[in-house]
Amino acid sequence: QVQLVESGGGLVQAGGSLRLSCAASGITLSNYGMGWFRQSPGKEREFVAAISWAGRSTDYADAVKDRFTVYRDNAKNTVYLQMISLKAEDTAVYYCSAGWKLPGRSRIGDYAYWGQGTQVTVSS
Repeated sequence: QVQLVESGGGLVQAGGSLRLSCAASGITLSNYGMGWFRQSPGKEREFVAAISWAGRSTDYADAVKDRFTVYRDNAKNTVYLQMISLKAEDTAVYYCSAGWKLPGRSRIGDYAYWGQGTQVTVSS
Protein backbone atom coordinates (compact mmCIF):
# COMPACT_ATOMS: atom_id res chain seq x y z
CA GLN A 1 0.00 0.00 0.00
CA VAL A 2 1.39 3.34 -1.06
CA GLN A 3 1.31 6.18 1.43
CA LEU A 4 2.59 9.73 1.30
CA VAL A 5 2.51 11.42 4.68
CA GLU A 6 3.07 15.15 4.98
CA SER A 7 4.19 16.79 8.19
CA GLY A 8 5.64 20.07 9.38
CA GLY A 9 2.68 22.35 8.88
CA GLY A 10 1.46 24.71 11.56
CA LEU A 11 0.83 28.29 12.55
CA VAL A 12 3.56 30.83 11.88
CA GLN A 13 3.79 34.59 11.76
CA ALA A 14 4.32 36.40 8.51
CA GLY A 15 8.01 36.43 7.66
CA GLY A 16 8.57 33.12 9.39
CA SER A 17 9.68 29.77 8.05
CA LEU A 18 8.47 26.20 7.93
CA ARG A 19 9.78 23.00 6.45
CA LEU A 20 7.29 20.48 5.18
CA SER A 21 8.21 16.84 4.84
CA CYS A 22 6.65 14.14 2.69
CA ALA A 23 7.60 10.64 3.72
CA ALA A 24 6.74 7.78 1.40
CA SER A 25 6.08 4.13 2.03
CA GLY A 26 5.23 1.45 -0.47
CA ILE A 27 7.15 3.15 -3.27
CA THR A 28 10.74 4.17 -3.89
CA LEU A 29 10.69 7.92 -4.35
CA SER A 30 13.86 7.94 -6.44
CA ASN A 31 11.72 6.66 -9.32
CA TYR A 32 9.15 9.41 -8.95
CA GLY A 33 8.89 13.05 -9.82
CA MET A 34 7.43 14.87 -6.86
CA GLY A 35 5.09 17.82 -6.67
CA TRP A 36 3.82 20.12 -3.97
CA PHE A 37 0.41 21.68 -4.38
CA ARG A 38 -1.76 23.77 -2.10
CA GLN A 39 -5.42 24.54 -1.74
CA SER A 40 -7.20 27.32 0.11
CA PRO A 41 -10.91 27.31 0.95
CA GLY A 42 -12.98 28.13 -2.10
CA LYS A 43 -10.02 27.89 -4.46
CA GLU A 44 -8.74 25.22 -6.77
CA ARG A 45 -5.68 23.19 -5.94
CA GLU A 46 -2.66 25.01 -7.33
CA PHE A 47 0.88 24.07 -8.18
CA VAL A 48 3.60 25.17 -5.78
CA ALA A 49 6.82 23.32 -6.62
CA ALA A 50 8.14 20.22 -8.33
CA ILE A 51 11.33 18.20 -8.49
CA SER A 52 12.19 15.74 -11.21
CA TRP A 53 12.54 12.06 -10.52
CA ALA A 54 16.31 12.35 -11.03
CA GLY A 55 16.45 15.37 -8.75
CA ARG A 56 18.24 17.54 -11.30
CA SER A 57 15.35 19.82 -12.16
CA THR A 58 13.10 21.94 -9.98
CA ASP A 59 10.29 24.31 -10.84
CA TYR A 60 8.28 26.78 -8.80
CA ALA A 61 5.13 28.81 -9.07
CA ASP A 62 5.87 32.50 -9.55
CA ALA A 63 4.20 33.28 -6.22
CA VAL A 64 6.75 31.23 -4.27
CA LYS A 65 9.89 31.55 -6.38
CA ASP A 66 12.92 32.63 -4.35
CA ARG A 67 11.09 31.83 -1.10
CA PHE A 68 10.42 28.09 -1.35
CA THR A 69 12.88 25.30 -2.06
CA VAL A 70 12.01 21.71 -2.91
CA TYR A 71 14.58 18.97 -2.43
CA ARG A 72 14.71 15.27 -1.85
CA ASP A 73 16.59 12.79 0.29
CA ASN A 74 16.26 9.48 -1.49
CA ALA A 75 18.03 7.65 1.32
CA LYS A 76 15.19 8.69 3.61
CA ASN A 77 12.54 8.27 0.91
CA THR A 78 11.42 11.78 1.76
CA VAL A 79 10.86 15.03 -0.08
CA TYR A 80 10.92 18.42 1.57
CA LEU A 81 9.55 21.89 0.96
CA GLN A 82 11.50 24.60 2.74
CA MET A 83 9.45 27.77 3.02
CA ILE A 84 10.84 31.12 4.13
CA SER A 85 9.49 34.67 4.23
CA LEU A 86 6.00 33.29 4.55
CA LYS A 87 3.07 35.51 3.71
CA ALA A 88 -0.58 35.42 4.73
CA GLU A 89 -1.47 34.39 1.19
CA ASP A 90 0.59 31.21 1.63
CA THR A 91 -2.07 29.95 4.04
CA ALA A 92 -3.45 26.70 2.64
CA VAL A 93 -3.45 22.94 2.95
CA TYR A 94 -0.27 21.68 1.32
CA TYR A 95 -0.21 18.34 -0.48
CA CYS A 96 2.68 16.31 -1.81
CA SER A 97 2.28 14.07 -4.80
CA ALA A 98 4.26 11.47 -6.73
CA GLY A 99 4.28 10.53 -10.39
CA TRP A 100 6.33 7.82 -12.07
CA LYS A 101 9.44 9.24 -13.78
CA LEU A 102 8.00 12.73 -14.09
CA PRO A 103 10.69 15.10 -15.39
CA GLY A 104 9.46 18.18 -13.54
CA ARG A 105 6.34 20.28 -13.24
CA SER A 106 3.36 18.26 -14.41
CA ARG A 107 -0.40 18.38 -14.49
CA ILE A 108 -2.34 17.34 -11.42
CA GLY A 109 -3.61 14.28 -13.28
CA ASP A 110 -0.07 13.06 -13.92
CA TYR A 111 0.53 12.46 -10.23
CA ALA A 112 -0.69 9.02 -9.21
CA TYR A 113 -0.22 9.31 -5.47
CA TRP A 114 -1.22 12.05 -3.03
CA GLY A 115 -0.78 12.70 0.63
CA GLN A 116 -3.55 13.74 2.99
CA GLY A 117 -2.27 17.30 3.29
CA THR A 118 -0.88 19.45 6.06
CA GLN A 119 -2.28 22.82 7.11
CA VAL A 120 -0.08 25.89 6.92
CA THR A 121 -1.47 29.04 8.48
CA VAL A 122 0.42 32.33 8.26
CA SER A 123 -0.79 35.11 10.50
CA SER A 124 -0.29 38.69 9.41
